[in-house]
Amino acid sequence: MQNTHRNPLTGPLAALLAVAVLGGGWWWMEAGPPAPAAVPEAAEEVLPLPPEPPRVADSPDYEACLAQLRDDAQGALRVAEAWEARGGGDGARHCSALAMLALGEPERAAARLEALAGRAAVGPTARAAVFGQAGQAWMVAGQAVRAYGAFTLALALTPADPELLVDRAIAAGILGRLADSLADTERALAVDGTRVEALVYHAAALRRLDRVQEAMRDVERALALEPGSPEALLERGILRQLQGDTAGARADWESVVAGSPDSAAADMAEQNLALNAAGPARR
Repeated sequence: MQNTHRNPLTGPLAALLAVAVLGGGWWWMEAGPPAPAAVPEAAEEVLPLPPEPPRVADSPDYEACLAQLRDDAQGALRVAEAWEARGGGDGARHCSALAMLALGEPERAAARLEALAGRAAVGPTARAAVFGQAGQAWMVAGQAVRAYGAFTLALALTPADPELLVDRAIAAGILGRLADSLADTERALAVDGTRVEALVYHAAALRRLDRVQEAMRDVERALALEPGSPEALLERGILRQLQGDTAGARADWESVVAGSPDSAAADMAEQNLALNAAGPARR
């Protein structure tokens, strides 16, 4: 009936790094817990949606509503709300929550997604995926505690899901729970040792624990797997800066900006380049 493959909102590095930028660069700048993320105006920009959301229903109306989200989130919300009023059930509730997220209402969307995941009459994998969507929406809303809780509920259903483990590791990092962050990224890497995002976030946690050499090994491994990874280059630049290699740091950050100019990593790299030019190293 349903597609139970988990697809995060845009993947942990795309969506959650975007939160890092919107929320003040919590992960790479170590500025403490983030302020609530700025949310775009619905009329100007919509937030990204999953390429293939987990299915909680099986009906043509549900598929049509999900398809409409791509180009007309406001219209999809109207359709979903009218459908829910007619008894559309979980499919209508899921589509309306995703539309709210796309329209810049992450807190409202997160609460609805979390409630839906708790009661949906689908298998554990699909429920875990919806809990994961709720967690990512809480992240966009700047509520890391709620996000951590949602990811934990998801992992109770699918304990070995490496994407969920990375997501929860990021939330733990925001909250300063670095040991928990390391543990989750290590669990993710035990499932799949080639996951670049897990290596990068593991490295970032190690750096914050002043374990710079170990962090550098993780980043070099990530770059061996994906040489152009903007997130890995961003992190390596920070590590190089900490080691006194200002030129190397600048080269990495400039590579991020040149190679992935529209990415959240590029935004962070530009901030770091500005700090680098302005004065002493900041981590």
